[in-house]
Amino acid sequence: MLAHAIFFYFFSLVAIVSAIMVTVSKNTVHSVFFLILDFISIACLFIMIGAEFLGMIMLIVYVGAVAVLFLFVVMMLNVAQQKNQWFKSTDTSTHIPIGLIVSLIIFFELIIVIGGWKYKPDIIKNFSDSQISNSTNTHTIGSVLYTEYIHLFQISGMILLVAMIGAIVLTFRKREGVKRQNYFSQISREKNQAVELVEVKSNEGVKIDV
Repeated sequence: MLAHAIFFYFFSLVAIVSAIMVTVSKNTVHSVFFLILDFISIACLFIMIGAEFLGMIMLIVYVGAVAVLFLFVVMMLNVAQQKNQWFKSTDTSTHIPIGLIVSLIIFFELIIVIGGWKYKPDIIKNFSDSQISNSTNTHTIGSVLYTEYIHLFQISGMILLVAMIGAIVLTFRKREGVKRQNYFSQISREKNQAVELVEVKSNEGVKIDV
């Protein structure tokens, strides 16, 4: 029990410090790394309290997909330069009300979630003691999710499918004035098509035909 308590407080402290460093760190790449560390610490906490399904979901979905996606986006885009432009622009006052509105909405949602933990207090009564003792939390979540909440589960799956199809359609949409890569022509071109050797005389420039 002592070792369990030590590890619990250790992972809790790491999660809190990582969450603070996500917002405090000036380097966006370091913020993403702290976010990954925060997700891993929370997953360890879930596993320690017996919710191994949620812990594995945190590792697979959030660390393996979402955080890595954030890292690629941050490294591919010049976020630091754009951030400086955002803070130096004269339109920053318009972002403050929107941020306050979103913060208030999230705050009230947290109050509703925390205050409504007795939304269905009789849910435990539907299961007998033998069912609770003989089944794991993964089995219990699956039995509730695919029976009582099957319609909501199917609707969420359809929403994700529509979002995925929409992202693919927007990616392959042809727009004027936007250069697109032709992978086949790039891979199949010869050396003489890609490199041109030019003899340059001393103290003279090179004339390039555009």
